[in-house]
Amino acid sequence: MIRYALLCEKKHAFESWFPNSAAFDRQVKRGLVTCPVCGSAKVEKALMTPQLARTGKHKSTDEAPAMPPAEAAAAEPPASEAPAPVAMMSPQEVALRSKLKELREHLVANAENVGRSFPDEARKMHYGEIEHRSIYGEASAEEAKELSEEGIEFHPLPVLPDDRN
Repeated sequence: MIRYALLCEKKHAFESWFPNSAAFDRQVKRGLVTCPVCGSAKVEKALMTPQLARTGKHKSTDEAPAMPPAEAAAAEPPASEAPAPVAMMSPQEVALRSKLKELREHLVANAENVGRSFPDEARKMHYGEIEHRSIYGEASAEEAKELSEEGIEFHPLPVLPDDRN
């Protein structure tokens, strides 16, 4: 997985994760990567600083002196209280998150879950073999690509992290 810092055409900054750089390029080309603030699909990678791991071989002369082991243990939080990444959300981001949650809940409540048979069911509806109805389910990246190439319109369900985040 790779994390990219992104900017939309209106200079809203956000981040997103992708399986690899080719996946990012494909999703941007298809307009699937959009700004969470304004919804623009015109996004580009922002300049990122690399995070380099320390090897521990080079010791800086201006480092703070080491703490005695008892003090160091007291200063570190227990593993269960390890710091987690956090972010402040703007009011627009909070509203967008709420709307995405509402949309997902509406879709799930008003559509039939067809599970792994989603690609087959979508094709049957598209080609008029069965009556159209609202469905959702699962499709691999390859299956989704094939559906798209056939002109079958579908959209990924919005996925949000737990409300605790």
